[in-house]
Amino acid sequence: MSEQRLERERRSWPRLPLAIPVFVRSRDDDGKEFLEFATALNISACGVLVAVRRSLPLSARLSLEIPSAPLAATAKLPKASRTLHARCVRITHAEGYHLIGLKFARPLLQDPHATRAPRRKVTSARVKKFSLAPASVEV
Repeated sequence: MSEQRLERERRSWPRLPLAIPVFVRSRDDDGKEFLEFATALNISACGVLVAVRRSLPLSARLSLEIPSAPLAATAKLPKASRTLHARCVRITHAEGYHLIGLKFARPLLQDPHATRAPRRKVTSARVKKFSLAPASVEV
């Protein structure tokens, strides 16, 4: 059974089962902006599963804000809230709430298995090519 699950797993990053309070900010069908308190149920470098009360359309764009602890403001620590931009890729409707699978606009971490292609120098079309060799004269 575990072999079947490994074959079906398409995620690049493992999910961490954490319950984190978040604010979800997006726009409704009328274009009006809304802010809703929600709970992130699990998170990875590329996405998150969030439980919300409001139904969202598939492929809705939104931002998640992870609030900072009150201690951060009083202790003069760096701002601890973080805003993440994401897109809704999966929705499961349940009684009283909706589970939305979100894909982050940019991964939180770089993929350690990704190989980078070497960067090539691009020449400009505006630059004239020249040569130090004497110009040939046609007769």
